[in-house]
Amino acid sequence: MNSTAAPRFDRAEGLSQSGRQVLNQVAESIRSRDADAAERYLDAVAALAPAHPEVLRLRALVAQMRGQYAEAAAYLKRALEQRPYDALPWNNLGSALAETGDLDGAIAAFKKCIELAPQRAAPWFNLGRALDLKGRVDEAHDAFTNALARDPSHAGARVMLARVLQFMGRIDEAEAGYRAVLADEPDSPLAWFGLSTVRTARFSPDDTRAIERVYGRTDLKADERIGVGFALAKALEDEGRYTEAFAALAAANAAKRRTQTWDARLFAQYGADIADTFSRTAPPPASDRGREVIFIFGLPRSGSTLVEQILSAHADVSGANELEDIGELLADESKRRGMPYPHWVPRATPADWERLGNAYLQRTAKWRGERPVFTDKGLSNWTYAGAIRAMLPGAHMVNTRRDAVENCLACFRQHFQRELAFTYDLAEMAAFWREHDQLMRFWHQRYPGAIHDVVHEQLIAEPEHEIRALLDACGLSFDEACLRFHEVERHVRTASAAQVRQPLRADTARALRYGTLLDPLRSMLGQAPAPR
Repeated sequence: MNSTAAPRFDRAEGLSQSGRQVLNQVAESIRSRDADAAERYLDAVAALAPAHPEVLRLRALVAQMRGQYAEAAAYLKRALEQRPYDALPWNNLGSALAETGDLDGAIAAFKKCIELAPQRAAPWFNLGRALDLKGRVDEAHDAFTNALARDPSHAGARVMLARVLQFMGRIDEAEAGYRAVLADEPDSPLAWFGLSTVRTARFSPDDTRAIERVYGRTDLKADERIGVGFALAKALEDEGRYTEAFAALAAANAAKRRTQTWDARLFAQYGADIADTFSRTAPPPASDRGREVIFIFGLPRSGSTLVEQILSAHADVSGANELEDIGELLADESKRRGMPYPHWVPRATPADWERLGNAYLQRTAKWRGERPVFTDKGLSNWTYAGAIRAMLPGAHMVNTRRDAVENCLACFRQHFQRELAFTYDLAEMAAFWREHDQLMRFWHQRYPGAIHDVVHEQLIAEPEHEIRALLDACGLSFDEACLRFHEVERHVRTASAAQVRQPLRADTARALRYGTLLDPLRSMLGQAPAPR
């Protein structure tokens, strides 16, 4: 990577003095987050120089303020055609592309910015965030380390480095990293929330008071207040103050839910369409295609990460975490056919399914580099079980289950990195649980013996028996290392990152601690009220 400093130049070169003054007003409006004023000033200067690269760059920043990220990226690309040597618009382009979901493009743009201006911390930090979202944990670690080498006080990089250390299994270092930020910035919402995600770390009464102080601030952004709300709930839990913890959870979840879009009726119809379609579709012919894959799915917080950690301890298995390849392949096929999944399924031929299965194996080949078998823990794959069976008849499928109330509560206690809108309302969570249960019952009936259930409570009660059954169902020989799964060194990018580094514990159930507060949820799930 080129370490030469970026060339210095006049960004307003070619503009008149009055044009330069207007650009300064644009920049000031952007700094004050006044998009309307910035746009008015831009219109004035654009009348004189509509294609000027700095005008285009500032147009892009205003578009980003309005959430128009694709438009912003288009402006920035036009600016960079004129000034490919300018580091700043490369950084802006990376941010815009990341917002559109083009993480590969974002990573390339940030790397170009770093090539031009390696001394700046911001592009290293932004690169780290994009790499983290791609699951490239080691590279993200290096990027955040580079950001801090350039700006040791960069709070965002310090928090993100602690987060990445969690994923790498370096839990004590992660906790220490969050604590170090809080020592310098006791009111940091990001650090308090980050520390709360280290589920094995306990908050002290002094921590609770500090979090309550932060939560009481009136200047917090909406997302900061939500994160601190979840942290406060954990702190109150750690003190056994469950009524107050539930109130904090209810407030944080309600605020988060207002930012999400979710239609339970549409999802229920989707599940009904899947069951109806595959009930009329002939089971696939026998084949060992896909024998290298173990699909693990279930509801969030149902124990799927634990099961993957157990399997990853086996000498023949690599844990690939939450892959999205099945969903992406089916989405591409839907686009090609001009109709959504599962409506095109009856028209798919055995050759179509074989093509899709082979495409999946090609996309995931890297996971079989060192070990012959890998796990795919894409949580949405439970809706694709019929398609998986058709694409990869030889694959193994594992469904994780947990007590319904415990599962729903665990989701309600979690502020997920990925947006799972149904988890932020207990009634919607219960409805989702019922839809999952209904469709899983259909898959078991449709493909007897094809899906192995791992029930979390049974795994806790009889670990060796359940682990032996799991390995047998996956076509694997018994490996003693699977009983010591917590010793496995691998990256885990879920809410269970700290928990799966510990032996199995029988004290993780929480529903009874909340007592009658969860009785409405119990009723929605068909369970008896809590003992009084």
